[in-house]
Amino acid sequence: MTKKQRAIEIIELLKQEYPDAECSLDISIAWKLLISVRLAAQCTDERVNRIVPNLYEKYPDIDAIADAPVEAIEAIVKPCGLGKSKARDIKACMTMLRDEFNYTVPDNMKDLLKLPGVGRKSANLILGDVYGKPAIVTDTHCIRLVNRFGLVDGEKDPKKVEMALWKIIPEDEGSDFCHRLVLHGRDVCTARTTPHCDRCCLSSICKKHI
Repeated sequence: MTKKQRAIEIIELLKQEYPDAECSLDISIAWKLLISVRLAAQCTDERVNRIVPNLYEKYPDIDAIADAPVEAIEAIVKPCGLGKSKARDIKACMTMLRDEFNYTVPDNMKDLLKLPGVGRKSANLILGDVYGKPAIVTDTHCIRLVNRFGLVDGEKDPKKVEMALWKIIPEDEGSDFCHRLVLHGRDVCTARTTPHCDRCCLSSICKKHI
């Protein structure tokens, strides 16, 4: 079985197991998703979702956040960790959206990567979940699982994993596939405990590189 054949079978099995997989961050407004993704670095989505309403209560739009003192933003987002750098990036990102992109979150990788605090993972999340474009989000769950499945071979660099997956994952499946990997990685194919292979829907096909 080729890697592409294994990938297709894994996609179908994960669809059956997690038919309603979606981003666990609020994706209803693109600029808010940018902020949430930045805050989610080394922080849980659950905590981010609890913190961001406090930010928007005080600073409800792009202008307000762009004009806010960094220290004031930091005071609100500090519970998400790395408060100083995250606050700085959030203010700079909203300022650039206002001054260079006419309040519109870009819909292409090149421009998204110009935004402070936005890397390929964040850009792919925006492209897939906001704009419905082909996207592969190589977060820690994705990287861990695709190595265990044997879809990539011992590769941990996010961009290299992304490029390898583009060769075997159909374009229209990438975004949902990655959301399903997050759910599977949290519940079954865990990182901090022994993976629960006994109740894994992929046990018959996984390479089990653990």
